[in-house]
Amino acid sequence: MPDLKDSESAEVQGSAAKPYILKNVGGVYSCSCPAWRNQSLGIERRTCKHLRQFRGEAAERERLGQFLAPVTQDTGKESKAVGPSLLLAETWTADVDVKGWWLSEKLDGVRAYWDGRQFLSRQGNQFFAPDWYTAGLPNKPLDGELWLGRKAFQRTVSIVRRQDVSQLWRELRFLIFDAPACSGVFENRLAYVERLLKSHRPAFASVVHHYHCRGSEHLEDELERIVAAGGEGLMLRQPGSRYEPNRSSTLLKVKRFQDAEARVIGYQPGTGRHKGRLGALLVQLLDGTEFAVGTGFTDAERENPPPVGNVITVRFQELTDRGVPRFPSFVRVRTDVQQPV
Repeated sequence: MPDLKDSESAEVQGSAAKPYILKNVGGVYSCSCPAWRNQSLGIERRTCKHLRQFRGEAAERERLGQFLAPVTQDTGKESKAVGPSLLLAETWTADVDVKGWWLSEKLDGVRAYWDGRQFLSRQGNQFFAPDWYTAGLPNKPLDGELWLGRKAFQRTVSIVRRQDVSQLWRELRFLIFDAPACSGVFENRLAYVERLLKSHRPAFASVVHHYHCRGSEHLEDELERIVAAGGEGLMLRQPGSRYEPNRSSTLLKVKRFQDAEARVIGYQPGTGRHKGRLGALLVQLLDGTEFAVGTGFTDAERENPPPVGNVITVRFQELTDRGVPRFPSFVRVRTDVQQPV
């Protein structure tokens, strides 16, 4: 990949009419795009998609400490915040032999990236944690979950989205499962986190417990145990795996889904790519609960959605406190169920 020597500059074409200027001044890289200029980070910690494209992801990770700081997306007119490049999980399928992999509970909380001074969401938005809550956290990037407890997702979200530095944060724990800036395999990174917490002693943080999977039967038993206790599912981590800032098959999620029948009562129009066709089905469960289903459709189904009155199967993770299916997805029309005349 190309690079800039000290005092050199280069032009890159973005979405604006004029090209953007990349510079290297004493090892501090900059870009003239709005995305780079509008960041609140120090200039030595900033990056943008133009620098990433020009220098390469690996070079920018090395410059900024492997885990890239959140950046903004250049639109040519305004900048839009985007989140850090986190390691994301694939879904486990039964054909993958996970004997010897690391098991942990899938936490039903809010994913949080600690950049050394603040918490950020997957979208790059700041969580306004009080100073007393973050006291003792090291100035190193940490990947984890803000967690209140099982079946407490909605309350967790309501706390972390507040901007008034609330005392409610005392209910939350920051459970850490990785250290993106630490080079090496997963086992080394987890040991690194344990050493950091032992030396810094933050009051509200701890390391997620991991243990070895003995095989598919053990996996099923553990999933049954966690779900019966109110948990969401399990996570599987491949031994010796590296931290990849994208979706990876070295990290797998294991969950149980529920199905339910719901009657179509209306439609929501699509936007963006789906403008002019179905955006979501408005449906009703047998108990009268109404909600929208916006995923799981093929393009053909969006062009010709199920008529009002049809019964469909919806797949979801669980019911919210209000009895609404969480993350509902369309499965199929129930042709074996009698439709109203």
